[in-house]
Amino acid sequence: MRHRNKGRKLGRNPNHQRALLRNLASALILTERDATDEDNAPRVKGRIVTTLHKAKEVRPLVERCVTIARRALSHEEAAEQLETDASRHTEAWKAWRESDRWQEWNRAIAPAVAARRRLVQLLGDKQAVQILFDEIAPRFADRDGGYTRIVRLAHPRLGDAGEQAILEFVGRNDRKRTMTSKPLFEDEEDTKDNVTTGEAAEPEV
Repeated sequence: MRHRNKGRKLGRNPNHQRALLRNLASALILTERDATDEDNAPRVKGRIVTTLHKAKEVRPLVERCVTIARRALSHEEAAEQLETDASRHTEAWKAWRESDRWQEWNRAIAPAVAARRRLVQLLGDKQAVQILFDEIAPRFADRDGGYTRIVRLAHPRLGDAGEQAILEFVGRNDRKRTMTSKPLFEDEEDTKDNVTTGEAAEPEV
């Protein structure tokens, strides 16, 4: 019985389910990296192709990770104003380390450090966490949720005919809507000409 148990089994035990979702979320984030010189560079940045059910299951995890990183940006910006430019183990750095300014910096950076540790726990990939903080979170700084979209593909997967879908970040591959002008018919053109010339339309007999 699975009463009140949310989520899809996906044909896996719970440990395998968590590993699958963690790997899918990391794979989506890692597509944003600069991989021009790599052999396995992603074809399209910010997009992965998987089955529809897996995409629906991993989407909340990706949204949660982006939200955690986005909320930590303000703490990192506040800590940058309190840190020093001196190199480590220099006299200036030691003086800053023993001052009250370091205590303020430590309190300011603590939530951001906790957020990074939480994301490492959720994703299990430090490179993905770094990309999340450096590239993805600043892009969605003014967006409250809805960072990803799911697009169904027309053709099923070869082999098992699984329904495929695209999971991608919004904002990069968005369609541009073009407004088309309304077509004018003969009656509308005659009325428009009469209005511009000031003449009344002749009544039809």
